[in-house]
Amino acid sequence: MPVSIPFQLLSIQSSVAYGHVGNNAAVFPLQLLGAEVWPVNTVHFSNHTGYGTWRGIVLPLEAISEILRGIEERGVFPQCAGVLSGYLGDASLGEAILQALTRIRRYNPHAAYCCDPVMGDAGRGFFVRPGIPEFMRDRAVPAATITTPNQFELEFLTGVPVTTLASVLAAAHGLRLRGPGIVLVKSLRHADTPRDEIEMLAIGPDEAYLVATPLLPLEVNGAGDATAALFLAHHLRTGSIKQALEATANSIFAVLEKTVEMQTREIQLVAAQSAIATPPRRFQARQVA
Repeated sequence: MPVSIPFQLLSIQSSVAYGHVGNNAAVFPLQLLGAEVWPVNTVHFSNHTGYGTWRGIVLPLEAISEILRGIEERGVFPQCAGVLSGYLGDASLGEAILQALTRIRRYNPHAAYCCDPVMGDAGRGFFVRPGIPEFMRDRAVPAATITTPNQFELEFLTGVPVTTLASVLAAAHGLRLRGPGIVLVKSLRHADTPRDEIEMLAIGPDEAYLVATPLLPLEVNGAGDATAALFLAHHLRTGSIKQALEATANSIFAVLEKTVEMQTREIQLVAAQSAIATPPRRFQARQVA
């Protein structure tokens, strides 16, 4: 059921001083779409780890728990429409997320939980600490209402190789049955994908939609974090999987197109903010199930 604007969201993920990943990739787009965001950082690094070197700290569980308790003490948990989680830094931090979700749902049983199970990607494999993949698979994803794995993460979460559209649908449907009512598969390329395209698939209880956009010549970090945030916001606003998928794909493509144009390693959320606030209508989703 759609929520009214503005709506309140708790976002628990990484933070960087320079660049756009984690909360730095999620909070601004969410605000542009009418969300009041309460960002809680699991790490605070100088820059994202894709640069190979970085400085900073993983926040301890005690600090994150204290921050979440302080937010609850403001009496605002009943107004929380949903929780978004991403990169953890350490598996122990996941417990704080699930505990906060439990407390929020005492006040609002219908609060959404969008779990972006950040663990790794094709070509790189896992890039998180030991224990995080298992926590995502066994605890976080089953508790979610929406989960947004990329292709590599979908294969790990389900144990199903993704080689064709049919296998993607089978894996996403199997994952949905483990808890999350909606699965969004990001950065999807399989045997049926044209060589010059990249896809996203969204599947719910009764329908599945696929959208394709041109494959751009860039490698960046943070696009997946922004994608999860945008999909959650659009789904909360519309209640429609198809509309959320189309709006997300169009906005993210515009951001990446601007990033290519400006020849940077950081996604250009600020430069492309008009395409986030008002998504273009260049790409349409087609129903595949």
